[in-house]
Amino acid sequence: MMTEVETFRLMGWTWDVSAAKKYAASRHPGGHLRPRHWAGLLALIDIDQVHAELVDLGEPLIAVPASPRGGPLVIDGWHRIARALREGVAELPVILLSKEEEYACRIHGGSRCYGWA
Repeated sequence: MMTEVETFRLMGWTWDVSAAKKYAASRHPGGHLRPRHWAGLLALIDIDQVHAELVDLGEPLIAVPASPRGGPLVIDGWHRIARALREGVAELPVILLSKEEEYACRIHGGSRCYGWA
């Protein structure tokens, strides 16, 4: 039986979310993100509204460093962000992967150097 790999694609970039979840599995959230700060990107994300109603807002988002300064990009949790925005939830827990983990999870995009640099 073949296991389906969950991926996240944003423009010309793709990450293996299944691999990211393995890195994040043994960790506790290291902080919180404010869904309202991410609302503008939702226009680029395909959100299944029915699925969004079923997600657990307590499950941490997974983010990766997206710049040389380490600013995050959410690669898992967009349905939670959409639901949190609808419900007025101010913060969601997040696990930030390291630059090395981001590189290991990235399938396509950039020069395949750490982060997006």
